[in-house]
Amino acid sequence: MDFAQYRWLSFDCYGTLIDWEPGLLAVLRPMLAAHGRNLADEGILELYAALEAREEAGEYRTYRQVLESVVEKLAARLGFSADHREIRALPNSIRDWQPFPDTAAALRKLKARYKLAIISNIDDDLFAGTAPWLEVPFDAVVTAQQARSYKPSRNNFRLALERMGEPPGRVLHVAQSLYHDVAPAKELGMSAVWVNRRAGKPGAGATPRALAEPDLVVPDMATLVGTILDRPQRKFPP
Repeated sequence: MDFAQYRWLSFDCYGTLIDWEPGLLAVLRPMLAAHGRNLADEGILELYAALEAREEAGEYRTYRQVLESVVEKLAARLGFSADHREIRALPNSIRDWQPFPDTAAALRKLKARYKLAIISNIDDDLFAGTAPWLEVPFDAVVTAQQARSYKPSRNNFRLALERMGEPPGRVLHVAQSLYHDVAPAKELGMSAVWVNRRAGKPGAGATPRALAEPDLVVPDMATLVGTILDRPQRKFPP
């Protein structure tokens, strides 16, 4: 890959920069245990992935509403009713979800060479709670709330490209989810890096399985930085 062709790097946030699976499990695991439901972590994440994708595919609702509905549906699937506190716990926990250890340092290094964007299935106020963990200002932030749709909708990526003011070939999208990110980005002509955060783990975790062909696969953000910054750079094309 010639990384000099890109003016922007766009990122998925949750799952790529923020370690969301421990955040999800920290809420869902004790809730299930309190109702006498013992489910392995991989089973919880797989069920979550299916329910979230279904909720996001319908008429647009805020991500807070999506998550509340996911908790209700998950409880119903497992044979109990979640109370109001349990229903609200998942979206309320997002501000406490931690970044991966390599996230902030990687973003700082990449910011020195590229403009950076976020394309995320999130509400504006929920991302505002996450932003301080990332430690860099982004040049563009496109949320599901702004797009009124959820990835893998191509609408989210089209809006992001419009905001960045670049053709697809000048943007490299970086994401953990083949389903939400790599597949639609590639369909629109963007290059895509798959950050395979789940390498060596069973299953697909909190995202649905999908087939997609990324241009580059890395296990983490630190490897991506080394891959990009260690290569000789030509001048950007006009």
